Amino acid sequence: MTHHSAADRPQAMNDCIDNCVQCHAICLETINYCLTKGGAHAAPEHISLMATCADICATSADAMLRGSSVHNVICGACAEICRQCAADCESMGDDAQMKRCADICRRCAESCAAMAAAA
Repeated sequence: MTHHSAADRPQAMNDCIDNCVQCHAICLETINYCLTKGGAHAAPEHISLMATCADICATSADAMLRGSSVHNVICGACAEICRQCAADCESMGDDAQMKRCADICRRCAESCAAMAAAA
């Protein structure tokens, strides 16, 4: 298998990797924020969705970094989970941290959807 560096990958894929890495990080940070805030923010379904989003974003980034031929399948799943996570975060009301998480989830969803479609 040939080794691919960032220079060999299409720019759209490099951008998608960056979005996935960022989304993974913000979801983990937002889980901490939500658990500290308590109430609806700490609801098991909400925490679970953010944790799953963080996981799939990491897996998606890893698959693209490896040059795995199945990355499109993972990116498709990642896009859907990021969309659901964005909507869930937005439903928490007027909260800067939740809005930031939703925005990054949405951006990640768009780039992952494009990657899934490009395959």
